[in-house]
Amino acid sequence: MAATVPPFNPLHAFTVAARLGSFTRAAEVLGVSQAAVSRQVAVLEGYLGVRLFQRERHGSALTPEGRVLQEELGPAFEQIAAAAERVRREARGAPLRLRVYSTFAAKWLLPRLHRFEAAHPGIAVRLSHAVAPTDFRRDPVDLAIQLGDGRWPGLEARPLLPDVLQPVCSPRLLEGGPPLRGPGDLPGHRMLVSRYRRTDWRDWLAGIGRPELLREGMEFTSSVLTYQAAAEGLGVAIGQMALLEQDVRAGLLVPLFGLPVRRALAYHAVWPADRPPDRKAQAFLDWLGEEAGVAG
Repeated sequence: MAATVPPFNPLHAFTVAARLGSFTRAAEVLGVSQAAVSRQVAVLEGYLGVRLFQRERHGSALTPEGRVLQEELGPAFEQIAAAAERVRREARGAPLRLRVYSTFAAKWLLPRLHRFEAAHPGIAVRLSHAVAPTDFRRDPVDLAIQLGDGRWPGLEARPLLPDVLQPVCSPRLLEGGPPLRGPGDLPGHRMLVSRYRRTDWRDWLAGIGRPELLREGMEFTSSVLTYQAAAEGLGVAIGQMALLEQDVRAGLLVPLFGLPVRRALAYHAVWPADRPPDRKAQAFLDWLGEEAGVAG
């Protein structure tokens, strides 16, 4: 059976008082009153059953037992302090580990990330991407961005961007191809589909009351490729408008028909409910909220 460890606070108060040779100076270092230091030392003396200080008229001096204890505890507390400082230093230098979808990273996060780095030059961000939900028990991740309704068991979630769907195409296709004046013109064009968002066309068409227009399209392995195909004039893609602001502003893609459909989903920043965000993660969460225009 392991030996019983004396209470930590009295041990700490004793080592500081013994090192400084003064209850008054120890109280200043510890940020407590001299009486509090004296009480903590008295608790330790009661626990050990020996006197550790000899109270004298002009102060206190270590007893032989006190010197023995100080010789053992002094190096131990120095090691504790050094270990804590080492951990703090490594934590300050470690990057913030963020898991995102590749499309979210390419279309929304990366064009803005320089602003976070300018505001927080001491925080490095390490990005990884995956489609499957993050398993924080297994994956070395601090924060993740996930699309859903915000209800994930064991996770806290902060909504960032709504999932608004609308067809998009290139200006070239709009000007030189068959007409695209309304949804009824879609059969004259190829539908572009992302493998991981196969229901987007169905949901948009259902949302505008035209489900009969759904048909097979050209499938790509990611939304990034789907949008690139649309920009190249290969057909009409169903766009996540929150991610396509820059492409629309640059004239690469044109929203069609003026019929956006908002689903009951959103992009969320998520983290484990039992692991509150640390300083770096909280700074990134606050910045995400500012960029997305949502309250923290």
